[in-house]
Amino acid sequence: MDTRDYRNKLISTATHLFAERGLHGVSVRELSKAAGVSISMISYYFDGKEGLYSSVLEEQFSCFDYIDVIMGKESEPIEKIEDYIRWSIRRHREKPHLLRFYTSELTNPTRYFARIVQPAIEKVILILIEIIEEGMHRKQLRKGLNPEDTALAMVGMVNYYFLSTLATQKFVNHSPERDEELIKHYMDIFTKGISEHSDVTY
Repeated sequence: MDTRDYRNKLISTATHLFAERGLHGVSVRELSKAAGVSISMISYYFDGKEGLYSSVLEEQFSCFDYIDVIMGKESEPIEKIEDYIRWSIRRHREKPHLLRFYTSELTNPTRYFARIVQPAIEKVILILIEIIEEGMHRKQLRKGLNPEDTALAMVGMVNYYFLSTLATQKFVNHSPERDEELIKHYMDIFTKGISEHSDVTY
């Protein structure tokens, strides 16, 4: 096994264990045993358990950079919103442990939150706000929206769909085969609302 293989094996093993039990719930001995490597390898490649955890967070949250691709597209704000929803669903499908790190770091942040997690989330929210503001300016989104609240609602809607899987599996179909239908429904909610009458005020 070469250097890259050792490193990748440790990252893969640690991702599962840290997602399940958190930084402080896993010992170096457990990590080395599960990965099938000596304890010294963790120090050699990551300078210890916390360095390994930091590397896992960086790997998990690196996918958030895709928001730059969405923002850079020559497309309408509404299309960018659909791209965001589609990417969010794909992100959760491809990185099933990400949501655990996301919620764990938000509710019980480690010292890596400010360096890795917060900037990643902040960038996504700020770009979504910019997209929403552009949509309002182009009259594709209604006047009077609060861009910050709208961005947070959009992020929360997709994240909670996956966060609630265990609690809602008896009555919600969470199958990947339904993703296109889900995207269509979410776009319908965001572009038309849920009221039967568009003139309803609150």
